[in-house]
Amino acid sequence: MKRIVVKVGSNVLTRKDGKLDVTRMSALVDQIAGLRRQGIEVILVSSGAVACGRRELVVDHSLDSVEQRQLFSAVGQVKLVGLYYDLFREFGIHVGQVLTMKENFQPGEQYQNQRACMTVMLENDVLPIVNENDTVSVTELMFTDNDELSGLIAQMMKADTLILLSNIDGIYDGHPDDPSSRIIPEVAPGRDLSQYIKEEKSAFGRGGMHSKYTTAQKVQQAGIRVIIANGERENILLDLMEHKDQTPHTEFTPCN
Repeated sequence: MKRIVVKVGSNVLTRKDGKLDVTRMSALVDQIAGLRRQGIEVILVSSGAVACGRRELVVDHSLDSVEQRQLFSAVGQVKLVGLYYDLFREFGIHVGQVLTMKENFQPGEQYQNQRACMTVMLENDVLPIVNENDTVSVTELMFTDNDELSGLIAQMMKADTLILLSNIDGIYDGHPDDPSSRIIPEVAPGRDLSQYIKEEKSAFGRGGMHSKYTTAQKVQQAGIRVIIANGERENILLDLMEHKDQTPHTEFTPCN
């Protein structure tokens, strides 16, 4: 693998009380630094801006859902990227922020400009940190979630692999809490897993396993490997690279 996209969801980056888990952020940064030392280019798609803003700012009057999203993401994105900046700086890694919208993935000048921007960042050893521009992306302009965004980024940048980090180990053949359920380790192109997928939202984000499954299918069809794994596991990214057979995950093998 020479270029991977790593998507980290809100459920991975937040504690049970909804506050940002800086310890886990630091651990993920350590692992990404380790991947780069192996010569792997990494693009990070990170949720967490709204959660950051919600904990950073106390509002004493009511806001509708759009106002909350715009306000908390505007405040939280600054904090989120600032933390990433400080954590990656410990490894001498430069980071750049890419805030994008769904319309930027339509064929045309904006698509070309965004791809060119991220290409020149990678060529100059800058790690792109991508998130949706929540301050202007509302209602019909929004991505379904950052799973969808990461899939589009992986295709745009011709990544070898997309890694979707969740708070469970992968897709199970039953309910994850059922001791008899087993992880489905590999999904060949065309295999239908819809019977195992429930349309549930995550606790702090907009996505869920249904979203990851939908994204994985689309990206798999584009010839890119997709791995769903548990971002709460210690050293998960490095283990997926070095000890994949012993590391719980679900892998969508790409079409030839």
